[in-house]
Amino acid sequence: MFDYLNGKVTKTVANYVVIDCGGVGYKIFTPNPYKFREGEIETAYVYNHIREDENVLYGFKTEEERDLFLRLIDVKGLGPKMALPMLATGSINGIIDAIDRENILYLKKFPKIGEKVARQIILDLKGKLVMGSESPVESDELVLALESLGYKANDIKTVISKVDKSLNIEQQIKEALKLLLK
Repeated sequence: MFDYLNGKVTKTVANYVVIDCGGVGYKIFTPNPYKFREGEIETAYVYNHIREDENVLYGFKTEEERDLFLRLIDVKGLGPKMALPMLATGSINGIIDAIDRENILYLKKFPKIGEKVARQIILDLKGKLVMGSESPVESDELVLALESLGYKANDIKTVISKVDKSLNIEQQIKEALKLLLK
């Protein structure tokens, strides 16, 4: 099983990129291939989807995207070809929020997602997705608080793992702010 591929992006097309790793070009289907810069060394966090009639690599710019994708394809009736467009057109936080608020209309806006699949997504994933350092798709109060203060996701991600999660939320925010201001 591959975790990630790191190499030079040699081709960017509407739904996939080709990354050269050690002289082998890997075709990686991705929600937004234009996040990968052609001619640059990039990392794609991948999932190798193997079935009797297919062997496909799906790749993502971040581990959080990949982990949400993996959770989505575990939902009954939702395969990789339906989950990929969700990540292409929706934000991770938007998708998680829609699931937690049972916003069927938001989920139905994605291609091939009807009422039945939207309800199944909510049934299977509501309350189970979190944004944070431990589990990539969790709605963490600390992350939301720091985002609301105007900090960028990359900066937040760097300090979040250093914050003591056993503290109450106010103390966690203070500790994170100290780290961000260093």
